[in-house]
Amino acid sequence: MRNHGKDGYNRYHVNKKRRWDPPVESCSTSKKRRWNPPVESSSKKLKSGSDHVPRKWVYANDDYSHCKDRVVFVSYNILGVENATKHPDLYYKVPQEFLDWDCRKEQLCSEISKYNPSILCLQEVDRYDDLDKCFQEDGYTGVYQARTGESCDGCAVFWKTEQFTVLHVENIEFKKFGLRDNVAQFCVLKASLNYCNTNVSWLMSSRILLVGNIHVLYNPKRGDIKLGQVRLFLEKARELSQQWGNIPIILGGDLNSMPQLDIRLHDRRIISGQIAPFEYRGYISCKRNIGWSAEESKLATGTKSGTHVRHQLKLHSAYIAVPGSPRTRDVYGEPLATSYHSRFLGTVDYIWHTEDLAPVRVLETLSIDNLRQLGGLPSKNWGSDHLALVCELAFMDDCISD
Repeated sequence: MRNHGKDGYNRYHVNKKRRWDPPVESCSTSKKRRWNPPVESSSKKLKSGSDHVPRKWVYANDDYSHCKDRVVFVSYNILGVENATKHPDLYYKVPQEFLDWDCRKEQLCSEISKYNPSILCLQEVDRYDDLDKCFQEDGYTGVYQARTGESCDGCAVFWKTEQFTVLHVENIEFKKFGLRDNVAQFCVLKASLNYCNTNVSWLMSSRILLVGNIHVLYNPKRGDIKLGQVRLFLEKARELSQQWGNIPIILGGDLNSMPQLDIRLHDRRIISGQIAPFEYRGYISCKRNIGWSAEESKLATGTKSGTHVRHQLKLHSAYIAVPGSPRTRDVYGEPLATSYHSRFLGTVDYIWHTEDLAPVRVLETLSIDNLRQLGGLPSKNWGSDHLALVCELAFMDDCISD
C-alpha cells in the first residue's frame, strides 16, 4: 500500500510491498539482538579456479515486450584499492592474487562489459583513470567525484556515449552540511537521436532522465549522519527532476544499511541499519528515550527540533518488483546478500526508480550457499567484495500494447 500523509509526503518506513520508502524515525524500546558473522557452510568450498557460479536474468511477471524505450542500469561498489589494503582482517580468507588491483580491474571491466549497461554507477572508486581508460574503449563517457578529506575514493557515473549525452552534472559534498566526507552525484542524461543496436531498444531524442549515485557513510554508530545523507540525496533528486520537467529518476548506491531492519530513530548509534533491529515495543517520546541533542536532530532531520523525516518521491526497488528465488531474496524481495567478507554477509546496495519506469528484468544475485562456498569476496571470478546490481528498465509512457 502507498503510505502518503495528508501533505502528500511519503513517510520513511520499510514495508513489505513493492514500494520502497526510507524508514520512519520513531522511538521504541526493546532488547537488542546481537548480529553474528556468517558461519562457514558445511559444504565443501569450491575448488580454486571453479568458483564461477553464473548469475541469471529473471524477468518481471508483466509483459514489457512492447516497450521500446529501455535502459540497462548497473550499480556496483567495486572495493577501493585503499580499503582493501587497509583492512586485511576483512579479506584474510582471500588469496592475495585476488586482491591485486590489476587482477581485479580486469575482472571488473570484463564483468561489466558482459552486462552491456547503458548507465553505470560505481562506488569506492580510487583508480578512476584506470577505469576511465577501460570504459572509453567500450564506448563510455564518465564523471568522477572524489570524497572530501583524506580518503582517496569516490563515486563515478558512466554512460554509453552513442546512447546518451549529458546535459547537467551536480554533486553533493556532504561535508558542507556537517555530514562527513561522503559524496553523491547526479547526471541529467538525454537520449541520443534514434539510437539502436541488438541489445538496446530505440530511444527517442526527447527522452531525458536523472541518474543519482551515492555511497553512504559506513560508521555503524552514526545513523543520524547516514539518515541526513539520504535525506539530502532524495531532496536533491526531487529538486533536479522538477527543474528538468519532472523527468524519470534512477538511483543507485551503497547505503550501508540492510533492508530487513526497520530503522527507527532510537539512538543515533543504533539507527544505522547495520546491526540487528529492536523489536517493536510501542513508541515513546524520542527526547525522553534518548535525549537527542539539537545538533544530532538537525543532522538527521534538517531541523533542530525535528523528529520525523519525509520525502515526496514515489520510489520503487527494481529487485522487489521482479520476483526471485527464496535462495537469493529476503521476505521483502530484496537480495539476501550483495556484499560478503569475513565480518559481513548481507545487503547494503540498492537500485530505486520512479514509477514512470518499470523493471523488465534484473540480474539475480548469488545464493547464500554459493557465497559461503567461496569463503569470501573478491574471488577468482568476482573482482569486488560486493555484487553488481543490474536491471533493465522500461519507460512506462512508451509501453503501448498493439
